Amino acid sequence: MEKIAVVGAGMMGQGIAEFFASKGYPVNLYARRQEVLDQVREKARVNLKAFGVDETAASNIALFNNLKDAVEDADLVIENAAENVEVKQNLFAEMARYTGDDCILASNTSVIPITRIAEKVADGRRVLGTHWWNPPFLIPLVEVVQTERTGLEYVERCIAIMNAAGKVAVHVKRDVAGFVANRMQHALWREAISIVEHGICDAETVDLCVKNSFGLRLPVLAPLENADLVGLDLTLAIHNTILSEIESSHHPSPLLESLVKRGDLGMKTKLGFFHWTPETSQAVRTRLNSYLKKVVLGK
Repeated sequence: MEKIAVVGAGMMGQGIAEFFASKGYPVNLYARRQEVLDQVREKARVNLKAFGVDETAASNIALFNNLKDAVEDADLVIENAAENVEVKQNLFAEMARYTGDDCILASNTSVIPITRIAEKVADGRRVLGTHWWNPPFLIPLVEVVQTERTGLEYVERCIAIMNAAGKVAVHVKRDVAGFVANRMQHALWREAISIVEHGICDAETVDLCVKNSFGLRLPVLAPLENADLVGLDLTLAIHNTILSEIESSHHPSPLLESLVKRGDLGMKTKLGFFHWTPETSQAVRTRLNSYLKKVVLGK
């Protein structure tokens, strides 16, 4: 069984470490600050228990505040540092020095192109992206992102590791902003915000429309399956009518920019597209986790 090293013990790093630990993998978890590491095991036990997993699996996680010790014997390193190019570039240059040629070096960035992250690594064949989704324990998808320098053998090995652990790993063949799923998600968000901005309906109606129409079908009927189902001739006819009418701006919505400028940032400020209280915010999180546990874990 491969040894996994996770660099960064924030929300995503902790979740990824918990996932592999729950599957029996030995996991080395690195964080710079000891006070962060001191909280890992108790968090892991609480989270694993909440997911219905034997909390003793937390013992599969070894804790390190020395990067070399954490990664030098790993088969796969997954980086979860802050979304800062220079920080990630320096980390990867350091990790490349500490690991062998067979070790896969992966970034869990959701924003920064993997090509930029790998700029300071002389041999970029083993550098790739593994874009996990939050919460990492529950969302099955991992996008394995190949750059022009990434060796296909490393991509294939990484996909095999992810699939063997129970993830749905996909091969993203070009290193483009947003990879695959985020590009589609934010295309939808752009149109949703535009509809509100132009007074077509309010935010509540947008979300009700999604939840009570195509959103219900998406888990079992994805966009391209649906296009084939209704017929590509009908799809083409619809596109000939609608594509010129939907939002196509290459810039963020003025409405979104104005909300952020005012400091209305969503749940964390109690106001965004909706008004939020601590109770309504927690209700959304509870509903999401309950739904994902039922769908993914059958619990």
